[in-house]
Amino acid sequence: MENEFVFSSDTAVLDQATDPSASTMVPESNENEPEGLTFYHMDLYESKERLEIFPEELSGRGDEGLDETSKESTGPGEEFPSSDQSRYDLEKEVDELTKLYGLDEDKEIESELLGGNIATAGILESKTTLAHKEGEAVGSYGSVYNAPKSSSPVNNSQQKKHMQSTEEQSLPGKGSQDEHEHLRNARADDELHNHASAREELRSYGRQDEQSIQANSDEEAADIYCATCKIPIRAFDKLFGDHKDHEVTQLANAVKSAKEEIHKNMCKLEEQIAQMENFASHLEEIFITVEENFGRQEQNFEMHYNEVMQTLAQRYEEEAEALGEEKKQKLEALYGQLVSCGENLDTCKELMETIQELCKDKEKADFIKAAVAMIDRLGEFLKKDMDLELSTLPHFEDRVIDFSDVQQLMESINTIPAPSAPVINPQAPNSATGTSVRVCWGLFSDDTVEFYQLYYKQVSDDTPSEEQAELMLKVKETYCTVTNLVPNTQYEFWVSALNTTGVSPVSERAVYVTAPSPPIVKRKESRSCENAALICWESGNMNPVDSYTVELSKLTNGENGDIITESIVGIPNCESLIQLQPGQSYLISVRAVNMGGPSERSEPVSIHTTGTYFYLDEDTAHPLLSVLEDGLTIVCSEIENPEYALPFHDKSFTRCIAILGSMIPFQGKHYWEVEVDENMEYRVGVAFENTHRHGYLGANNSSWCMRHIVTPARHKYEFLHSGTTPDIRITVPPKRIGILLDYDNWKLSFFNLDIAQHLYTFNAHFQHYVHPCFALEKPGFLRIRNGIAMPTFTTLL
Repeated sequence: MENEFVFSSDTAVLDQATDPSASTMVPESNENEPEGLTFYHMDLYESKERLEIFPEELSGRGDEGLDETSKESTGPGEEFPSSDQSRYDLEKEVDELTKLYGLDEDKEIESELLGGNIATAGILESKTTLAHKEGEAVGSYGSVYNAPKSSSPVNNSQQKKHMQSTEEQSLPGKGSQDEHEHLRNARADDELHNHASAREELRSYGRQDEQSIQANSDEEAADIYCATCKIPIRAFDKLFGDHKDHEVTQLANAVKSAKEEIHKNMCKLEEQIAQMENFASHLEEIFITVEENFGRQEQNFEMHYNEVMQTLAQRYEEEAEALGEEKKQKLEALYGQLVSCGENLDTCKELMETIQELCKDKEKADFIKAAVAMIDRLGEFLKKDMDLELSTLPHFEDRVIDFSDVQQLMESINTIPAPSAPVINPQAPNSATGTSVRVCWGLFSDDTVEFYQLYYKQVSDDTPSEEQAELMLKVKETYCTVTNLVPNTQYEFWVSALNTTGVSPVSERAVYVTAPSPPIVKRKESRSCENAALICWESGNMNPVDSYTVELSKLTNGENGDIITESIVGIPNCESLIQLQPGQSYLISVRAVNMGGPSERSEPVSIHTTGTYFYLDEDTAHPLLSVLEDGLTIVCSEIENPEYALPFHDKSFTRCIAILGSMIPFQGKHYWEVEVDENMEYRVGVAFENTHRHGYLGANNSSWCMRHIVTPARHKYEFLHSGTTPDIRITVPPKRIGILLDYDNWKLSFFNLDIAQHLYTFNAHFQHYVHPCFALEKPGFLRIRNGIAMPTFTTLL
């Protein structure tokens, strides 16, 4: 609710925004008037409209502030609220304001609002106590404040004397009507004159109070929250300041909402941080991989180019040597031909010289002899063939060099070697679910790999390994999450790497195991009491598991059932005794754990620690005894040949038509009730696990029970243990029997709940935990109630 405070020149008016009549009566303020103050026109003086605006004024002024004319204006039967009633209404209104804005605990602010320390509250209070003191009245309206008397005490005293004399003269029998009218006019003139000065004093005092209020308010700490401006503010700012039309709430609620919003954003931010960290880690891996691949490629290029250069140098040496051999052969052939040509040339020159000598003047006979010999010699010489052709050509033929091997080397520069066998990692903890497993491996050397081939198959003792079907996945990374697997089952994995050159050898084989299946909680075998619960379950897996984890979630008004409040880990067996808080409700689930990780949660079981809970063990029931669907009502059919021709079990009773409840394995006190009929014959009590199945309850030293039989004379009650009973007479047959088992004090007590009567108590040392036991000796039924609190009178025993 929004509140507006309007100040007038004669009194302070609290204008509720919800009061349309109040809002219509306030005229517009003058520009020269102080901010926050509204002054009413003087035409309202002593008028009916004024009385409608300020009805409380008459209650304080009485006969002093009203003449007969003004009294008549009120109308017959009209009454004005008294000062005490206005004070009460004001306190009630302030209380509502403080509760609305969360200030109900701040007694100091409340006292200031009621006591007048804050100027506005003082104005409101002066409204209800107006003209309480005669000397403090200003004009016919009265002063707005009690503190400022008047700047002219002489005028006030004169006014008081004048008013007294006027009133005395206005009494019957004192003065004429004209004098009375004259006095009234004089009094009105005085009041009008004093009103002007009081108005100026009001403005000055109002400014001082506003400054005082502002100074005091600045020192106050913010105590509420403005939802519109989203900042903490003071309650004063909501009432009188810039935030009066804004939506506000308590500061504690705003802090709580802000914390919830921050927590929600923090959770989102944590998720983003985790995602960015994973992405950054992946980028680092890619960065390292790029560096490694670059190093390997650089080494590969250098190796191949060195090999090419060696091949080219070798080819150059071979070709240069062959070319030199050919040159040598050509030169040797030409040299031999040149020598032969020189020898022939020398012979020709010699013959020419001989012929020239022969042709000189000689005797004819000598000439003829010499000439014949020369002619024969020339004939012999000329008969020789002259080899005038070149034996070898001077140029070399173009040699064709085979660079095919070099070309292969050049092409092999972009060819990488086949990778070596990868190294598969052993299974990491918590790396599997019931249907999937995460497999990781690495490279032993600096191989370049385009993708991997991951092979796996199930490991089974029933089927030979050779007959198991092998499955294969193509993977780019050095890890893979394999899905669609069987829970709690071993799988064999191996991997090979591939690139453009070829396939690597396969890695060594590693065995991974999937997480187990969820356990199955045995609801009927789970028991509880006020301080603990015994939870039993089945593994639900063919293969053994490492351990179990029990998870508890406390229920609060049926909510928050998924919030785990406690986890108990490392449980080796399929049961766990858990300590709980009394009077609470829990949801308890179980997980199975192996090397692969935890299973999913089991179906939860609901546990209430309001009393002791147990179930009936139907395996121990006599064949004539049956348990109804509610699990806690036993019925006996017609009794015919109870010992013969009946399907007895190893754990069932054979003679006594009885049944055992589940064991109560908790120390302390345990309570349950049995609803009976007064005409039924029954036995109720407790027994050890090994109590004799072929005997009767209470007839041995391993059972304690209360027995009821009906005789022609009376109802007979016995409290049996080892076949003996004390002599006890029970006059009121019980219809509801309460049974209290106290392990700590070694007591077993029976009560008649209909009349809150203690029947009997066994004092026995229970060496072992016991079972509740129930039996019928004639056709009928028993209804058992457990999980209930003990009645008060049973604790006084």
